[in-house]
Amino acid sequence: MLHCSIEYVSFLRVKLWNVCGQQQEGRNSILGEKYRWPTTVPYYLEDSLEINAKGVILKAFEQYRLKTCIDFKPWTGEPNYISVYKGSGCSSPVGNRQVGNQRLSIGQNCDRLATVEHEFLHALGFWHEQSRADRDDYINIVWDQIKEGKEHNFNSYDDTVSSALGVPYDYGSVMHYSKTSFNKGSEPTIITKIPEFMDVIGQRMEFSSSDILKLNKLYNCSEFSSTTFSTFLDSCSFEEPNICGMVQGEDGTGNWGRVRSVEGGPNTDYTNMGRCNGAGYFMHFSTTTGSHGDNAYMESRLFYPKRRSQCLQFYLYNSGGADDQLNVWVRDNVLLSGTGGLRNSWELYHVTLDVSQKFRVVFEGVKGTDTSKGGLSLDDINLSETQCPHHTWRIQDFNNLLATTPVGSKIYSPTFLSHEGYSFQISLYVNGKTSSSTNMAIYFHLTSGPNDSQLTWPCPWRQATMALMDQNPNIQHRMDNQRMITTDPTLGNVEYFWDDPRKVGSRVQNPDGTTYYRGPGYGSSSFITHSRLKSHNFIKGDDVIFLLSLEGNFEVDI
Repeated sequence: MLHCSIEYVSFLRVKLWNVCGQQQEGRNSILGEKYRWPTTVPYYLEDSLEINAKGVILKAFEQYRLKTCIDFKPWTGEPNYISVYKGSGCSSPVGNRQVGNQRLSIGQNCDRLATVEHEFLHALGFWHEQSRADRDDYINIVWDQIKEGKEHNFNSYDDTVSSALGVPYDYGSVMHYSKTSFNKGSEPTIITKIPEFMDVIGQRMEFSSSDILKLNKLYNCSEFSSTTFSTFLDSCSFEEPNICGMVQGEDGTGNWGRVRSVEGGPNTDYTNMGRCNGAGYFMHFSTTTGSHGDNAYMESRLFYPKRRSQCLQFYLYNSGGADDQLNVWVRDNVLLSGTGGLRNSWELYHVTLDVSQKFRVVFEGVKGTDTSKGGLSLDDINLSETQCPHHTWRIQDFNNLLATTPVGSKIYSPTFLSHEGYSFQISLYVNGKTSSSTNMAIYFHLTSGPNDSQLTWPCPWRQATMALMDQNPNIQHRMDNQRMITTDPTLGNVEYFWDDPRKVGSRVQNPDGTTYYRGPGYGSSSFITHSRLKSHNFIKGDDVIFLLSLEGNFEVDI
């Protein structure tokens, strides 16, 4: 059995065993039905796991459920199951080994979402991407830069023992080595034949689209199968004339129209930002004419939920009157009601649903009394049976921040309240700390707030999620960059790290003269590299969006 840690890697040549991001004895997907798990995989979380790792594992399972037909359930006596423990590194056998208790290690510093996804992909039947039989068409292995004795990690294997499942080579796979894996100096061990992909390989953000495609092929998933478990319900960017099966409601006095621009704004959709000729549609309810109270309904197709909790996400642009109103209805209940939010910009909204029977989502636009130059516009709607993030932090003019922020300088988010009442804040080193100007660093702080006297201190076992949102219009194709940390109430000596910020923090003055206390920060100095930051859709319309949550007592919940 092999293990790897962050500081060192020891190897044994054991067939069909993989070590996360480091060692492999394989190809890509393992051939043979005997190595497949059922699509609902039994698992057990051993007591040795760190509390934060348990929370990360559960969030990784949610990504599998959202993007594939693979589900996970607690072990209840099934003959074969995956038992997750804290070993010396990140490691997993490849495929279902039919051994009963099949152990998968999430050791110290392995508690990253993509790392957990990576290890479970091994367990489900995948080797590393660069083990494919066709890898020499896409990369060169620099053999003289590999540490002595580690050359076998760069072997490739032919298609008699593995399958690429008809999917093209994927530089962006979460299963690909980085350019410096096992290097003995500073030079790369892998060189991509297309130079632009040198800093793409080795990403540990999320599944790539090809990772998802291959997993769904391997397990014969079908998005149209009634037996498929998936928390995904719908995604619509209105690019097709059928507007994703939505219909105009019969009771309104007006209609929603599918358009590409509006004279009073927006000038473009949010999906493509006007960059694609012949594309870039959104839905618009005009309030430039008519009377106060005029309205229009847009109804979704029917949905059949498997869970009782759903998250609706959409972008809204209000170019109408200040009191033009958007209402979101489900089964005669108004879930969102109010004015059209900030005006003259696309704004992201999340709405939590609580529905257990078939339902439609209804968007109602209502004309107010104020003068309007446009109206209400909707784009990039996503609906899933997942938990909504608690808060969003949108940073505008971000490219200017990248260009002008000194190394070592940080910016702070507003303060937010968790559902339990803990106040917190995020600090961001846009151009990194002094040790590295090519990485963005991020830290989580508890702050003093209105509920401190009623809360438990030190803050016990609450998990903070800090996610840089990939603003892809389809939630199933997003590769958010996430970091999760858990407040350990025992961390500290004379003073506890997660104690009341009024006790262990520093006094901070707001621009308006008010003050509060900010506790010490905990996070990552290498949250994301600048090269990855500029990939995907992390920066869109010159803005970035962070999705933030503080939740759960995982010591109890897991």
